Amino acid sequence: MPDPAPLPEQVVLRVCRCGICGSDLHMSADPEAGYRPGVTPGHELAGEVVAVGSAVSRLRVGDRVTAMAVLGCGRCAACAAGDPFGCPVFQADPSACGLWGGFGQYTVVPERHCVVLPEVLSMADGALVEPLACSLHGVRRARLQPGARVLVLGAGSVGLGAVFWARRLGAGRIAVAARSHRGEELAMKLGATAFLAHETDRAAQAHAALGGPPDVVLECVGRPGMINEAMMLARLRGTVVVLGMCTGPDVAIPVIGLMKELELRFAVTYSVAEFEQVVDVLARGAPELRAMHTGTVGLDALPQAFEALRQPNDHCKLMVDPWA
Repeated sequence: MPDPAPLPEQVVLRVCRCGICGSDLHMSADPEAGYRPGVTPGHELAGEVVAVGSAVSRLRVGDRVTAMAVLGCGRCAACAAGDPFGCPVFQADPSACGLWGGFGQYTVVPERHCVVLPEVLSMADGALVEPLACSLHGVRRARLQPGARVLVLGAGSVGLGAVFWARRLGAGRIAVAARSHRGEELAMKLGATAFLAHETDRAAQAHAALGGPPDVVLECVGRPGMINEAMMLARLRGTVVVLGMCTGPDVAIPVIGLMKELELRFAVTYSVAEFEQVVDVLARGAPELRAMHTGTVGLDALPQAFEALRQPNDHCKLMVDPWA
């Protein structure tokens, strides 16, 4: 295939690292939510600018950048406000307006969606920015009160990122519930105060760990049944935020939320300000976040890596080096 050429407002990136997202696993397995033919997956990327379009003014060849995965038109009110997810062009066809190509050696990105990486950050750090921005957005959607009791369902990269941000944004006790102890050590490093690895009597476990029922439940698994479980665990007039991407059919029982008068919110992607905040936090020093990167594979090993990640495994964030 020929190397990509940039349009006037685009840059070409030599991809150096790209994280494997849970949505990549869902979309590669689900025909209904699958990739468009000819699309190269991968959106949690960092790379080096190797070519710039004629209208590019901020970036230069050689700049090290990470890129936002939501590509708005750049001209509407939402884009001007730093909210590309609210862009009508993106909302009309999200799969056509998302960032792709991270599992290839080169990809093209609009300049406005690139953020320069400070020298103190590695390319692997840069590839962590996108998933951490998703977690930040989800926690902000919860509108945490100081000292809030928080229960995080799931100890994958989104859930562990949510633990980190909940701690920084003022939560009190934070419990993580998962199906095994694999993520426990990292969860505790990132700010959790308890880790619950047994699914029996989870409500009693959470109550004991948090000193009461959770004010906020962050659903970070994305399996059928998890929204229902989150509603059952939340306190009266509590808040449930759904970050997990479940692409299959699910059934929730509305009366559970109704009788508790719950706030049920959903969170996906992030704003420009949230994305830039993650870069700033990493650059100022958050070494515990780097422990989320648990391995790197080359393109030849990518199919096997996908299948391994569909099974119980010890990875938090597995990355791809397209040049390995």
